[in-house]
Amino acid sequence: MNIRTLYLFLVTTILVAAPLSASAATSFEVSGWMPYWRAATSTKDVTPHLNELTEINPFVYSMSTTGTIIDNGPMGQAPWSTVVAAAKAQKIRVVPTIMWSNGVALQNVLSNAKARQALEVNIAKLVKTNGYDGIDIDFENKTAATKDYFSLFLKGLYSRMGNKFVTCDIEARTPISAAYYGQEIPATAGQYANDYTQINKYCDRVHLMTYDQQTVDSQLAAVAASSSQLYAPVADPAWVEMVVDLAKQSISPKKLIVGVPTYGYEYQVTAYANNQYTYDILWTFDPGYAKQIALQYGVTPVRNSAGEMTLTYTPVSSSTTPTSPLSSSPMSGLTAAAAASLYATTYNSHLTFNLLDWSDAQSVVDKIALAKALGVRGVALFEFDGGEDPAIWSVLQGVKK
Repeated sequence: MNIRTLYLFLVTTILVAAPLSASAATSFEVSGWMPYWRAATSTKDVTPHLNELTEINPFVYSMSTTGTIIDNGPMGQAPWSTVVAAAKAQKIRVVPTIMWSNGVALQNVLSNAKARQALEVNIAKLVKTNGYDGIDIDFENKTAATKDYFSLFLKGLYSRMGNKFVTCDIEARTPISAAYYGQEIPATAGQYANDYTQINKYCDRVHLMTYDQQTVDSQLAAVAASSSQLYAPVADPAWVEMVVDLAKQSISPKKLIVGVPTYGYEYQVTAYANNQYTYDILWTFDPGYAKQIALQYGVTPVRNSAGEMTLTYTPVSSSTTPTSPLSSSPMSGLTAAAAASLYATTYNSHLTFNLLDWSDAQSVVDKIALAKALGVRGVALFEFDGGEDPAIWSVLQGVKK
């Protein structure tokens, strides 16, 4: 057992015996992902605001099906090399992300001892050769069959990284009772692709992907439905709190980082009689798109029960004048939903409309306050691409400690 492993074992033992309170955290960290597919706007967006961050996560590396690291930047060239140099100059951690979402390839590589160890060596070499402060492992779409192999991979990588950070991005687990509220709980419930206990051992930071909630929490969805509310949030603080509390049972709060969305979803919603709704996702969007729709259809967005912004409208073709009048006194952002619901109930039929739900600066403020109250290490925003609510940078001032 090396010194680092021994130290972590002792710390973990202490944490199990005496969980940290909110006031016990030594610092509060703020980080954010920067996507390679928007390299120009992402780096331009972040560079002037590096002081507000503890760490940046260039979302640049991915994996081939055979386990070869792919540099989508490339990181050695501008604009990535420029923002990395600026971050280092300001003592901001640089921890790039490696994303892998091919579950079959993950199983094939990680279950092969030789291939798995080669990947560990290559990632550690990548970090040390480029002078990064660590690596962010975002391996998704794994199955329960891959769980133990992934733990072995993290153990091997951790031992090779020396004093470099190993960060892990993991799923947001909704408590089973909430996820299957009012339903029969399947036999496979509770079978996961990540071993939280092993992740606590071998990850220095743990990003909880507390976004893309949508309808995963049946209990919260039922509460909303009982009061005839539209409910398909990106991340309801009530859900985030449940996810964090569950994770804290296995993972040290000093390692936990709450994921905070900066984007939204558009749905096609079908209204049925008596305020019943179904939701079909169309796409994700940046807040600027919502502003455009609000202006086009003359509606005023409102804040919903999940603390996010929302509006509804009935789409029309580009050659047709929007049915909602453009005026100096825009209608409520829920007008289309109310009209569809009234029609469905009156005629015992159904009608469709579109729903936009997104996270703005106030949503981020709420998530930061929640993270601090829960005593975790910090927040990580997904994503900084130049399309997020620009007021987010103002609310991040002075947040990190």
